[in-house]
Amino acid sequence: MSYVALAPVGTIENDILDVAAACVWVLFGLDSRRIPAEAEPDYAWDPRRRQYASVPILQRLATARPRDAVRLLAITEKDLFIPMLTFVFGQAQLSGPVALVSLARLRQEFYGLPPNPVVLLSRLAKECAHEMGHTFGLVHCPDRSCAMALSTGVQQIDRKGSDFCSACAPLLRAGVGSVRQAARAAALESMR
Repeated sequence: MSYVALAPVGTIENDILDVAAACVWVLFGLDSRRIPAEAEPDYAWDPRRRQYASVPILQRLATARPRDAVRLLAITEKDLFIPMLTFVFGQAQLSGPVALVSLARLRQEFYGLPPNPVVLLSRLAKECAHEMGHTFGLVHCPDRSCAMALSTGVQQIDRKGSDFCSACAPLLRAGVGSVRQAARAAALESMR
């Protein structure tokens, strides 16, 4: 059976993981299973930037992915960056098995506003869709309403949807289909 492993990095609230699981089911047609939380990523802390480097976290998560999981989707509270950008909302391996989403800048509190759980969960669903889309081979889309549209600010996340446009949707179906087929072949091979 094809499934996505859901991994909290540190402590993550259950409703956050529930939204991630719903996103995986509704948008990708895949079951999900929660796996034990990964420790806080102190190894990725950059004191100069006062943020966490996402690449070492992705590398660590790649070793934590259960062998029978087709993908691993991890959620963290940590504010992430890559060297060429001030911050990232998440990161994924293009056509690879691991995606990571940060809640830090999705929260209204980051911008000095009162907490808004509805806004947070909406942004989370969009970012889960976006990063998981990358794992199935999708690149950034010029359609600003598509989940695969590039978001360099939270306003862009708020404007886009969690669905895939008419150009990205068939590519996603093909990517998910090929991953399912490979998982079935591997399962059959292991039974021999």
